[in-house]
Amino acid sequence: MLFALDTSTSWISLALFDGTFLRYEVTWETQHHHTVELAPALERMIKSTGIKPSELTGLAVATGPGSFTSLRIGVSFIKGMALAVNIPLVGIPSLDVIAKAQPLDERPMVAVLHAGRQRLACGTYHVVGGEWVAQGEPVVLDARDLVKTIESPTLICGELSAEARAIIGRRWKNACLLPPERCLRRAGFLAALGWARLQAGDTDDPASLAPTYLSTTSAIPG
Repeated sequence: MLFALDTSTSWISLALFDGTFLRYEVTWETQHHHTVELAPALERMIKSTGIKPSELTGLAVATGPGSFTSLRIGVSFIKGMALAVNIPLVGIPSLDVIAKAQPLDERPMVAVLHAGRQRLACGTYHVVGGEWVAQGEPVVLDARDLVKTIESPTLICGELSAEARAIIGRRWKNACLLPPERCLRRAGFLAALGWARLQAGDTDDPASLAPTYLSTTSAIPG
């Protein structure tokens, strides 16, 4: 049984996955109350599912990019669990979680999430071998700069404000905005990615696992 946790931004999501069924999943927006709300949410999951900590066989956490404080809280929380119960841990890039939720397409895709100060963490993906695969490292751009990089039909998905959607949507011929219901970062997809890594024996060291923070602005990779 794998427990997955994503606190990359103001949206928190957690899930419980047994490799066959998604046993539990909840996603909500917090008003900078990650520390206060996280432990009670875990307690509600335990009460609802009847799962015991001793039954967990793996942990997965979104490692960013995202908000500095939000990421630090989530990664520290899950590392503490891993060390306390001595079970395997995997860290998954947050943008990979967004990409995992999208249907395969021949067009390239840019996955985004809030990076603070009206900026977006952006990662480009192409379908390779039947799955979305990141192309290069993510970068930080604002919505106007992101629009300037879109020169051919490109899917855009992820955490976008109404203002950012309006800016990007003006390039309607090339910027193919996916609907909001397909853009929510859900821990069920994080759990699926984490489960695959655990089954392959590809785990991370809880002592050295660290969040990914971005601060530079550059052109998005093609």
